[in-house]
Amino acid sequence: MMAQKILILTTVKDAHRFLDSYFLGIHQLSYPHELISLGLLEGDSTDGTFEALEARLPQLQKEFAAVGLWKKDFAFQIPEGTPRWASHIQLQRRSILAKSRNHLLFRALDEEDWVLWLDVDVIKYPADIIERLLATGKEIIHPNCVREYGGKSFDLNAWRDQGKLHLHDLKGEGDLVPLHAVGGTMLLIKADVHREGLIFPTFLYGKRNPLIRPSNKMVGITSIKRRSRQEHYGEVETEGLGMMAYDMGYECWGMPNLEIKHTEE
Repeated sequence: MMAQKILILTTVKDAHRFLDSYFLGIHQLSYPHELISLGLLEGDSTDGTFEALEARLPQLQKEFAAVGLWKKDFAFQIPEGTPRWASHIQLQRRSILAKSRNHLLFRALDEEDWVLWLDVDVIKYPADIIERLLATGKEIIHPNCVREYGGKSFDLNAWRDQGKLHLHDLKGEGDLVPLHAVGGTMLLIKADVHREGLIFPTFLYGKRNPLIRPSNKMVGITSIKRRSRQEHYGEVETEGLGMMAYDMGYECWGMPNLEIKHTEE
């Protein structure tokens, strides 16, 4: 098999405190670094994240095949005192996340064979994580992101059966299980699937898809509450990507027993 080129993509906002652990994990990857490129997009930070990334560029460019850093502000800030998981901001927040992911993808993707989406606050994973994901032979594959090893999944955007089952529920099925939606904490996607049009929907995608969760599961949109409890209304961002992949003829897969660790924050 020809050497597979990997593009690691990460969008960041107010991420200065996570940069050391983020780059430590990437530096420790066992996959050949000359086959890895990095793409980073910073937006709307107030903590000097962009400047901190700029300062790291010379060293990163010596170690990896290519490194790109871009800035794109979306003029979105979570209201003070509001947690990022608050239901009433989810559609807007995740729409911005989708826009930032798409913007980075269109800027950074060149001749690579695979795209590895990696959140900046994922703090620990096996050094051979890329090799293990590639070995599945699947076009879209998601490890199990947890806060505590052996605990419940942190990334609940990865699910099956209209959101009834998450990766921690599927451990007994084996090391590789089908999913209907994915999260973005760590997500490997074959680059050609992106080139064929797979993006992160910035709007509620897949209204008529039977895999979609019933509308009462989708929070933060008041108009939906008046609709039938079983009407399917669509998904946004990574979950919408799962629906779009399904419509394109691709399957999403998860690895419930391959755990990566997210920060406690």
